Amino acid sequence: MTDAPSLFLGQSFDGEPQRLLLNRANRHGIVAGATGTGKTVTLQIMAQGFADAGVPVFCADVKGDLSGISQAGGTEKFGERAAKMGLTLHGRAAPTVFWDLYGEKGHPIRATVSDVGPLLLSQMLQLNEVQEGVLSIAFHVADKEGLLLLDLEDLRALLTYLSENAKTIGAEVGSVSPQSVAAIQRSILQLEQQGAKSFFGEPSLKLDDLIKTPYGMGQINVLDATRLMNSPRLYSAFLLWLLSELFEQLPEIGDPDKPKLVFFFDEAHLLFNDAPRGLLEKIEQVVRLIRSKGVGVYFVTQNPADIPDTVLAQLGNRIQHALRAYTPAEQKGLRAASQSFRTNDAFDTAEAIQALGVGEALVSVLDEKGAPTVVAQTKVRPPDSRLGPATDAERAAIIQNSPVRGIYDTAINRESAEEILKARKAQAQRLEADTKAAEEAEKARAKAEKDAAKAATSARAPARRSTRETPTEALTKSVLRTVGTTLTRELLRGVLGGLKKR
Repeated sequence: MTDAPSLFLGQSFDGEPQRLLLNRANRHGIVAGATGTGKTVTLQIMAQGFADAGVPVFCADVKGDLSGISQAGGTEKFGERAAKMGLTLHGRAAPTVFWDLYGEKGHPIRATVSDVGPLLLSQMLQLNEVQEGVLSIAFHVADKEGLLLLDLEDLRALLTYLSENAKTIGAEVGSVSPQSVAAIQRSILQLEQQGAKSFFGEPSLKLDDLIKTPYGMGQINVLDATRLMNSPRLYSAFLLWLLSELFEQLPEIGDPDKPKLVFFFDEAHLLFNDAPRGLLEKIEQVVRLIRSKGVGVYFVTQNPADIPDTVLAQLGNRIQHALRAYTPAEQKGLRAASQSFRTNDAFDTAEAIQALGVGEALVSVLDEKGAPTVVAQTKVRPPDSRLGPATDAERAAIIQNSPVRGIYDTAINRESAEEILKARKAQAQRLEADTKAAEEAEKARAKAEKDAAKAATSARAPARRSTRETPTEALTKSVLRTVGTTLTRELLRGVLGGLKKR
């Protein structure tokens, strides 16, 4: 091995030190092995080794025991093992910042809905192709109309707006089915019940607060994922979002002497389970290109077979703990794991993987030329920090003295899509009410004018005489009627001739 700066991983069974070169650490890697074989301890010693070299680290603590990296370890238990490796343990804590999407065991981490984007959000919501299309239309409308999508309430309000204006919007950008909108709304509710409401919002995470080197050491950012693991879609989507943000925001630096940040993706199989092809292509692209930003990505999983071949092929640094092969699927995974190493003539790789003890691993890393080294059976070095979880009091003290204390702890709710759309709707309702009131007033005015004109006409007309007859008038009219009838009858007869009788 070269004298270039490196991270000491352990010692091979034949006494050779196994080191990960820092200038090859951004070429990514994998830590694999069955439950209880020592993956978490390996992650811990790698994270602290990077921190000692001045490289910031981000890692997820899925079981709670990685939090012990924030506390000095007891050296007595591992003294003999360390001595055999020519290693002196100092019992040192690593500079640690605790994070938690729910804000319970660390500083809250938030991102806006706009930051996450429609592709990842569709994965989190488990939308079908049609529903994903509707969600993309929603984001398009939000961008066009200047609607900030900060939290899930903003997204809900936007979807309601889409549904109410489906005909107009559909004519411009494509059909918006009320059924699809309703299905997305239900998925949002389910995601919210998993705790996603805490994640979406502001203040959103600033990457500069992860990439810190206090006192020349790399800051270790530990995400408490003990509760988050109950929501695997949220867990995987969040880590992929963070990886994507690093890819988008960090400048190109090529192959640096040491990484700018090392990112450990624990329970990596959750990222790839049931992921649509579009998302897998996005992951492959990010992993392939992010190394030029100086970021090393290390997937931690039970079996290398959990990771697609297109991604696995980009992981040059490999640490494989023991695997069991009782079922056909496990045997297939064992073969895949053994075939991924550069062969060592001294042992059979597949058999060696099954025979490894706790704290032992097969190690193959990239050499100074970028080629993988021959696989070596290795005893992993013991950690300087505590092996086991920090207590609640110790965690609270770390949080109290954190360099980001007070920056993310209180949520901010500024005007965004929900408030804007509510204001628009209220304004439209006021306008409608004002228009209706004006119409009613106009009707009332017209009626009043009509009534006034009628009253004026009545005032100018002469008084009507009474049509009732007095008794004298009635008697006179009756006599005249009788006389008139007799004269008329006689006149008619005279005229007609022969009818009149004398």
